[in-house]
Amino acid sequence: MALRTLFRCSSLVVREFGALSKRTQKWTSAVTGGTSGGSHGVLIVPPVRHYARAPRRKAVPESQLSDLQPSLLRMDYAAVPAAQTADDLVRRLLSLELACHSDKLRLKKEQLVQKVRRDENDQSSVEVKVAVLTARIRNFKEHLQKHHKDKANKRHMLLAVDQRKKLLKRLRLVNHEAFQRVCTLLDISYSFPPEYYRPATRRWLAKKALCRKVYQEVQKHKADLRLKVRKAVPSSSSSSASSQ
Repeated sequence: MALRTLFRCSSLVVREFGALSKRTQKWTSAVTGGTSGGSHGVLIVPPVRHYARAPRRKAVPESQLSDLQPSLLRMDYAAVPAAQTADDLVRRLLSLELACHSDKLRLKKEQLVQKVRRDENDQSSVEVKVAVLTARIRNFKEHLQKHHKDKANKRHMLLAVDQRKKLLKRLRLVNHEAFQRVCTLLDISYSFPPEYYRPATRRWLAKKALCRKVYQEVQKHKADLRLKVRKAVPSSSSSSASSQ
């Protein structure tokens, strides 16, 4: 059985090779005008193989953590005096070069908070909350650009965007100068909420026309009442004068 299968496969390979050589001979003879010297040969184009194209790589935008220097120490060891005087190997273990993503994100949040905080002890103002939410939103956005099917991450990002929008709206009404300073330092583009829009359906148009008509009738009735009151006042005054 093994020999029979081997002979069968070899015969198939020979047939395919012979058919391919015949196609090549026909194509070359057609290009050169044939073996008899004629110049009226038909051009036979060899079959084109459609290979799968390589996927296009999208340009990945620059991360917000790219400006952090790898030689910086983590937040847990930045205030330790012994970490400043340690040797190169220990400093490398405690630096951002070997730190995880969460440590880098914590340091980035602290940098944004230091830009907009009111004083050194400010940890709960509106500006600080906006800075923390901005770092989180940018982190969610970078994750979504790589994993666009992560629905939970997208939901968390939208919730953070809504919360930041409410805080910015409140800050804009209370202190407009602080609002402008926060938007400038954190590079936030604040878009004003759109005006209320309702689709004009036939039922809504009929209801609105009826409300206008009722309003006009009520105003007309009030005007008639005022006119009657004005007419009644002079008559009462004239009757009182005649009685005197």
